[in-house]
Amino acid sequence: MRVYELLHGKGADVVTVRPETTVAEALLLLKERNLGAVVVSPDGVAVDGILSERDVVRRLAGGVGFLERPVSEIMTVEVQTCEAHDSVESLMATMTRLRIRHLPVVDDHGSLAGIISIGDVVKSTITQLEFERDQLEGYVSR
Repeated sequence: MRVYELLHGKGADVVTVRPETTVAEALLLLKERNLGAVVVSPDGVAVDGILSERDVVRRLAGGVGFLERPVSEIMTVEVQTCEAHDSVESLMATMTRLRIRHLPVVDDHGSLAGIISIGDVVKSTITQLEFERDQLEGYVSR
């Protein structure tokens, strides 16, 4: 299965925040939308960074003063991305190797085209395995 197939099923909508959005505002958005991460983008197209729950938790050890600071101060800047033609298997490998749970999808021009979470990958893998199991059961019972 390819990333574009996942996006076709789940949709290509991506929740983004601007770099100057406060961490507190971004956290409220994460809570309201039940998300684990948001893409940081000045225009909804460029990927400047990603802000995950993990980024926030890592900063909590130093106190909560950062909550009123812009997300650009704590976001992950080196964002791993994927493309629509990438395989789901390659995403699993990347997510496992880098210990990340969200991959923004970019098009040929580097513009934001979607986002894939580890949950999306797991769901597609389970669906694929169930399909293969059903096919094998059908073949064996003939």
